[in-house]
Amino acid sequence: MLLVYRYLFPAMWLGWALYWWAMSRSVKPTVRHESVRSRLLHIVPLAVAMGLLWLPRALLPLLGERILPRAAWTFWIGAAVTLAGLLFSVLARAYLGGNWSGTVTVKENHELITRGPYSVVRHPIYTGLLLAILGTAFARGDLAGVAAVALAFWALWRKLNIEERWMREQFGEKYLTYSQRVAALVPFLL
Repeated sequence: MLLVYRYLFPAMWLGWALYWWAMSRSVKPTVRHESVRSRLLHIVPLAVAMGLLWLPRALLPLLGERILPRAAWTFWIGAAVTLAGLLFSVLARAYLGGNWSGTVTVKENHELITRGPYSVVRHPIYTGLLLAILGTAFARGDLAGVAAVALAFWALWRKLNIEERWMREQFGEKYLTYSQRVAALVPFLL
């Protein structure tokens, strides 16, 4: 059982990363992309957030303070939430197909996808990632997890706002209608 506690989260995240890498090879050519500076403004905070989730508590004296008990239930709830978030982002990635990119882009023959997870939220990959980060932070149970969730939310919200602007420019009224019908990140709320 000790091996499960040690390796379950790294295995889930590694499986997700390998899928992401494999699928990144089959995308449409890019017509427009964000600047390197813009990309770094969301990549760096996300990298710091992930670092906070994986660094040992001993390296984070103030942020290593536990706020949830170290118990099996926190681990398993966190694992379930992480898995649900990762699977939701994978499903969203599959629906995007060749329109996907790790950066804010407009692809050649870009399509507006509004079915599947995109009928629930406009940015389901970000929703899934935030859920997975939240689950991992919950299992960790310390202030570093809270900081990681806050940083990830800020970074993805920033990126989401750029994408929103570009999608309105690309799809016009069609995107405005879609955005009035479907929440951006959290169903029925946000």
